[in-house]
Amino acid sequence: MSAPARRPLWVLPLDLVRGFLIGMAELVPGVSGGTVALVTGVYDQLIDSASHMLSAIKRLVAGPDRWAGFRAELARTQWLLIIPVLIGMAAAVLTAAGVMARFVADHPEASRGLFFGLVAMSILVPVLMLPSRESPSAGARLLDAGLVIGAAIIAFVLIGFAGGGAQTDPSLLVVFLAASVAICALVVPGVSGSFFLLAVGLYSTTMSALDDRDLGYIAVFGLGALVGLASFVRLLKHLLTRHRRLTLLVMTGLMIGSLRALWPWQSSAGGDDSAPGMLLGPYDPVLGPVLLALLGAVVVGALIVVERRFSPTVHEIEAEEDEREAVR
Repeated sequence: MSAPARRPLWVLPLDLVRGFLIGMAELVPGVSGGTVALVTGVYDQLIDSASHMLSAIKRLVAGPDRWAGFRAELARTQWLLIIPVLIGMAAAVLTAAGVMARFVADHPEASRGLFFGLVAMSILVPVLMLPSRESPSAGARLLDAGLVIGAAIIAFVLIGFAGGGAQTDPSLLVVFLAASVAICALVVPGVSGSFFLLAVGLYSTTMSALDDRDLGYIAVFGLGALVGLASFVRLLKHLLTRHRRLTLLVMTGLMIGSLRALWPWQSSAGGDDSAPGMLLGPYDPVLGPVLLALLGAVVVGALIVVERRFSPTVHEIEAEEDEREAVR
C-alpha cells in the first residue's frame, strides 16, 4: 500500500474554512456536516482518511507487525487535510455554539429559511457524484427512484418524532450514548447530529456546555463521539466503495426528507421555537425567510461551481494514488 500523493499546501486555508463550515453545520438542527463536506468537495477524502486512522489503531492493538501496520495506515492518511479540517471544526464549535443556538432560538423562521436554501441546493451534490450507467433499463430507473423516495419518506417521518423538552441534568451515560449516535450523523449527508440531540432533549444542554466550557460534559460527549465514529466510518467507507450508487441515492433521499426540519414556518413544539412541529403555511415574517433561502441556495451553488472548477486538483491526487497502486 502506497502513501497518498502530497496535498498541495495552497489548499490548507481552504481546508480550514471547510472545517469551520462543517463545524458550524453540526451546530444547527436539520443541517448535516456531511452535507457541507460533500458541497466543499472533501467528503470521500475525509471518510477515507478517517478509515485509515481507525485501521491504524486496530493494527496497533491486534495483528502481526503491529508497529509496521500502524505506521503504514498512518502514512495513508491525508494529514494535510485532516488536521486543518479538525482545527476549523473545533474553532467553529468553541466560538460559535452560543451564537448559533441563540440565532436558531430567537429567529426560527429566518434561520430555518437560510438553512432550507442551503440544504435544498446541496441535493445537487450527491446527484452529480452518481456513477453513470450505460443504457440503464426502466427497472433500474425505477429502483433508483424507489431508493430516493424511500429514504426521503423515512427521514421525513423520523423528523416528525423530534421536539421533546430539554433535559437540564442528563446522566453521563445518556450523554455518552447520545453522542455516539449523533456523531454518525456528522458523516451522513442529510442526517443532522444536532437534530438528533434536539429530538432527545440534549441540544440546548450540549450547546450550553460548549459555550460554558463544561469540560466534564465535553469529555464524556467527546468519548461517546469517538466510539460512535469508530463503529460507523468503516461501514460507510465500504458502502461508498462497493455500493457507491446505492449509497449516494440513499443520501439524496435523506437530504430531501430532512428539508422537513427546515421548513421556515412551523408550530412550536415543546415550548422551543427551534424545535420542528407541525408544518404551516407562510405567516409573518415571509420576505426575510424567502430571501435568506435564496441567499443560502446561491451560496451553495457558488461553492459547487468553485469546487467543480478546482476539482481537477483533487482528482489528480486520487488518480496519482490509483496509478501507484496499479504499478505495484
